[in-house]
Amino acid sequence: MMATRAHEGFEADTLPRRAEAPQVEGYEERREALATYFDSTARQAWIDLTSDAKVSGIRATVRAGRDEMRRVLLSWLPLDLRRMRVLDAGCGTGALTIAAANRGAEITGVDVAGGLVDVARERCPSFTGHGRIWWKSGDMLDPELGRFAHIVAMDSLIHYELDDLVDALGKLAERTDASIAFTFAPYTRMLSAMHKVGKAFPKGDRSPAIVPIAESELVARLEEAIPAWRVARTERISSGFYSSQAMELVRRG
Repeated sequence: MMATRAHEGFEADTLPRRAEAPQVEGYEERREALATYFDSTARQAWIDLTSDAKVSGIRATVRAGRDEMRRVLLSWLPLDLRRMRVLDAGCGTGALTIAAANRGAEITGVDVAGGLVDVARERCPSFTGHGRIWWKSGDMLDPELGRFAHIVAMDSLIHYELDDLVDALGKLAERTDASIAFTFAPYTRMLSAMHKVGKAFPKGDRSPAIVPIAESELVARLEEAIPAWRVARTERISSGFYSSQAMELVRRG
């Protein structure tokens, strides 16, 4: 998603929780855990959440938060995306991918969860509006995906530790010309405490943990790791049980 995305607070364990998850070391191991989770336990929940199906009040707040976050990230892209290559890194069931294609983008929607990509493919053909979509199942960091003008990673990096998050952004930056818009789980004392408890008392049957990141620490690490890029803007979205922070990176000069 995804390596893709959502937040805790559901009555059933069908979406990622900020605690109660085993600590998985490294990007590749976490990516594979996410693929397994979203293609099994959480698949139907994400189909419902990303459709107009009736959901519980708690899930409705998450749906509203994700809708608003998607609106923000799309507002950071050019209105006219014709002849521009865009990557939706962690496309899930494809809502952002489809919206960008309707602006004319030549967009690749990729996700580690092949089952969710299948849903996206069923919901939208290869051509929509003035744009074209290539649906892919796999790793968002795969260099075979090519080079892009813009990359968007909505709630697909929120499960990774700071080192892996910065490293992933650095690899994406190597094949991006204009901007990278992504989200991270904003640090709070409560969230940090929940994450530490979850690491101390892991439960293998729980969903992948969301990792809280301090904005100041993230910015400092990005300036060190990819100095050719700078933070252009950032915005936090909170809606009930959904809390995520968007950040846009652009090339300097």
